[in-house]
Amino acid sequence: MSYLRFDKTLMTNLEESLPREILRTNRSGAYHCSTIVDCNTRKYHGLLVIPVPELDDENHVLLSAMDETVIQHGAEFNLGLHKYHGDNFSPRGHKYIREYECEKVPTTWYRVGGVVLKKEKVFVHHENRILIRYTLVDAHSETILRLRPYLAFRSVREYTHENSQASRDYDVIDNGIKTRMYPGYPELYMQFSKENEFHFIPDWYRGIEYPKEQERGYDFNEDLYVPGYFEFKISKGECVTFSGGISSVDTSKLNQLFADEAEQRTPRKDFKNCLINAAHQFLNKQDGESYILAGYPWFKCRARDMFVSLPGLTLSVGEVSKFEMIMETAIKAIYAFMNGEKSTLKVYEIYHPDVLLWAVWTIQQYAKMVSRDAAKEKYLVLLKDIMTYLLDGRHPNLEVRDNGLVYANGRDNAITWMNSTVNGRPVVGRTGYIVEFNSLWYNALCFTADIMDEVGDNEFSSRLKSLSEKTGKSFVETFLNEYGYLLDFVDGDMMDWSVRPNMIFAAAFDYSPLDAKQKKGVIDIVTKELLTPKGLRSLSPKSGGYNPNYVGPQMQRDYAYHQGTAWPWLEGFYMEAYLKIYKRSAISFLWRQFVNYEDEMTCHCLGTLPELFDGNPPFKGRGAVSFAMNVAEILRGLYLLDKFENQ
Repeated sequence: MSYLRFDKTLMTNLEESLPREILRTNRSGAYHCSTIVDCNTRKYHGLLVIPVPELDDENHVLLSAMDETVIQHGAEFNLGLHKYHGDNFSPRGHKYIREYECEKVPTTWYRVGGVVLKKEKVFVHHENRILIRYTLVDAHSETILRLRPYLAFRSVREYTHENSQASRDYDVIDNGIKTRMYPGYPELYMQFSKENEFHFIPDWYRGIEYPKEQERGYDFNEDLYVPGYFEFKISKGECVTFSGGISSVDTSKLNQLFADEAEQRTPRKDFKNCLINAAHQFLNKQDGESYILAGYPWFKCRARDMFVSLPGLTLSVGEVSKFEMIMETAIKAIYAFMNGEKSTLKVYEIYHPDVLLWAVWTIQQYAKMVSRDAAKEKYLVLLKDIMTYLLDGRHPNLEVRDNGLVYANGRDNAITWMNSTVNGRPVVGRTGYIVEFNSLWYNALCFTADIMDEVGDNEFSSRLKSLSEKTGKSFVETFLNEYGYLLDFVDGDMMDWSVRPNMIFAAAFDYSPLDAKQKKGVIDIVTKELLTPKGLRSLSPKSGGYNPNYVGPQMQRDYAYHQGTAWPWLEGFYMEAYLKIYKRSAISFLWRQFVNYEDEMTCHCLGTLPELFDGNPPFKGRGAVSFAMNVAEILRGLYLLDKFENQ
């Protein structure tokens, strides 16, 4: 039985099936995303969603959906599903679903009378092409399959509505048609592995609604253009493959192309394999460069997220070459930033004060998980250049103060990972001496000093060691309070006593200014006040402003974003810290923590982890359907625990 499988009972119950989403990517920025009943509930959903760099930096929905109709003895059975005004769903094709599973590729079985139809979908790697294979498993009389495409040709941030500018022109091509609704867009090629008839009956399907957008306080309805429908006879046991892409394909090879692509997929047969598959989806190769997307469906490559995610997404699953490939692009972006050069690389927000420190942490993980010699060979020059850049005070918003700590100004702009803003102002205004910045700084000083010692650069090593001693002493004096936990930030007389998870990094990093007793104090209060089954809360329920539910319109959600919501990626560092203090006695407790994440594999977006969770029961998943840092740190947690257990 498949690990990710749902039967008729769940699939025909829209309350259960609609919240469950499916994501497939081509690892070059394009994706397919919908619900498991193929009813789009977000404006970001679509069968073929691709970047169109000629237009802008956003993804665009070309092919929104495909409705299938089974015809026997003149009777039509439409398998499609769309939401319209007033909680009306039509044509309610989900009632014909008998089973859904997603081990290698998303597969749906429909039963209409004596007809059993299997539908499988796969996204071609590194090509803007979605493939759908239809197999008539059983039928007792002549069967016709009719396919009706719904076109959008719009940005994922916008909606389309009936208009006179949309082109109705199309050209007949090999076993299909090509069309383009608006200038500037690529042509959409819709082709089949079998000869078919295209019936040109252009129309707009009006008032299709997206309930997830309605929940989030946005506009939520649009009109989709249907140019007509394709129709062909299909025999029992026959497979017919549909291709939707931005270039023509050899239709005689479509069935084989689908089979080859499906064979390359890693089966989602257990929790870890699901996360590995999810990890692969964040890889984005464009114009010869490699990136890590922060999440789907709306995030781009954010520098901090990339460096935090990189070890977990690659090294923890043995994919060293992918790490090195992504670092090649990251290094170009780092040097462009440090040299003040304009860059065409699609790495965003590299100017944040902690990004370079996270880059050092990433190199440190490579040294631990691959080899120190390889790290020195590949990244020694970068390591020294980053530390020299920071020590020389060239970063525009990270100053090394006389006490050895680093200071950053975040009064007017959100500069940490807690980056939500309302009316242009940070919701969590963290500024001055920020606890995780200084944890990263101390760790970077000590790690780089040791590396420089090993390569014989004694002068630079001595400089770093001398500063690290001062930094460590100042860290404890500045952040450790009388209650045994760390202040979140300190700026002059302003001290933030809120219990937040950012203190956990000081206990987790290999080099820490805290002694074992102080680390234990931090871990214990994090366990007591911040730990949930779905990660660490961003704020303790005992602290002022606790707001654990990420719901409602944009502003309401922004106020809750880092005020009590739970984040799985933080638990990766919590597990690392917990292992260091409690050692073998921690193993059974930490394994139990993973059970809470395994539950998520069949909820929300199948086989991955969403962006965040509510901080209170039932800890509902929210935000982006798949989030890189969460997947990465749970994978790294599995790696650390497995390694520790087998020592």
